[in-house]
Amino acid sequence: MRDCYSVFPRRLPPGPPGKAHMDQDQPQQQEEHAGSTWIRVMEASLGIALLIGAGFLAHIYAPPPTQDLRSQVTQLTQQVEELQQEQAMPAMVLNKYRNSICYIFGIYEVGIPGQRPQLRARISGTGFVVAKGLLATNRHVAEPWYGDQEAAALIQKGATPVLERLFVFFPGRPLPVDVTPIVVSGDNDLAVLKVDEPLGHQLRPLPLAPDAPSPGELVAVIGYPMGVLGMVAKSPPAVYERLAYRRDDMGAASELAALSLIRPSATCGHLGDVVGEKLIYDAPTAHGGSGGPVFNSHGEVIGINSAYIDGFSGGTLGISVGALKPLIAAAQKKPVHAAAPPTPAN
Repeated sequence: MRDCYSVFPRRLPPGPPGKAHMDQDQPQQQEEHAGSTWIRVMEASLGIALLIGAGFLAHIYAPPPTQDLRSQVTQLTQQVEELQQEQAMPAMVLNKYRNSICYIFGIYEVGIPGQRPQLRARISGTGFVVAKGLLATNRHVAEPWYGDQEAAALIQKGATPVLERLFVFFPGRPLPVDVTPIVVSGDNDLAVLKVDEPLGHQLRPLPLAPDAPSPGELVAVIGYPMGVLGMVAKSPPAVYERLAYRRDDMGAASELAALSLIRPSATCGHLGDVVGEKLIYDAPTAHGGSGGPVFNSHGEVIGINSAYIDGFSGGTLGISVGALKPLIAAAQKKPVHAAAPPTPAN
C-alpha cells in the first residue's frame, strides 16, 4: 500500500517576499530596545546612589572599623607589660636595693642585776633603710624579749632585760655597724633603729608605698631567712665546708661579711588578705627574715615581714607600712643618745 499525505503550502503576505514584514517590525524593535536600555541605566544609577548614600551614613554614624581592634591590642599590650613587670620585680628590687637591706645580729640577756643571767640568747633578723641613718625592723628584733613568754615570766619575777649589743651587716661591707633602737611601736611589732655611723647617710632608703595594698597583688619578701645558717648554705663549697658546722654566731657572720657573702634572699607569693594593719601572704620565710621589706609589683614597700604560721605555707604575716610611717617621723624628730632607751610610739 502506498502512503498518502497532504501538503499545506505556507501563506506569505503580498509583495516582495519578506521585505514588507521587515520594514514594519524594525522601528518597533528599536523603540523597545531604547526603552529597556533607559530603564537599566536608571536602575544602575539608583543603585549607585543608594550605595553612596549608605556608605556616607556609615562613615558618619558608625565607629571606625578598627577602634575595637585597637582597643583590644592596647589592652593586651598593657596586660603583657604588667605580667613582664611582675615577673621582673623580684630581681629588680633585689639588685636595686640589696645594699640597703641588712642582716641584724645581737645578744641579749634577762636576769637579776648582779647575778648570773637566767636567759641569754642570740638575735637574728633583717632591717632596711627607710631614711637617712634610720632602719626599720620588728620590735621583737630590736627588743628580743618582746613577745617571748620565757622572758616575760622572768621579768614578772623581777628580772631585767638587757640588750648587750646589736650589730647590722650590710651587703658589700666587710665590718659590722652598731645600731641603737630609738623608737618602738606600742601597738605593732615594729621598731626604728639608728645607725651609729655616717654609713647610714650613704645608703639609699627604700620607697614606701603611698597607698594601702589590695588582696591578690604579687609580693616579694627580701631578708635573711635562717640567718647565718641560711647564708652559709648558699655559699661556695669551700666556705660551706668550713662554716657548715659553726654556730650562728658573731664570728661566722663576720667571716661571711669579709668574703662579701652577706646577701639577702627573695621569695615571692601573693597577698592573700589585708586585715587592718595586718598583711597575710604566701611568700615563705623563716626566723632571720623578721623585719624584712615586703614589696609590691611596682617595687614599693607595702609592709614589714613579721611572723609565719609553722606548717601553713599561706600563713606569712606582715605589718602594713602605714603603721611604720609615724614611727619614722617620730624617730626623725628625736635626739639620739647611746644610753637612752627606745621611746614607745602609738
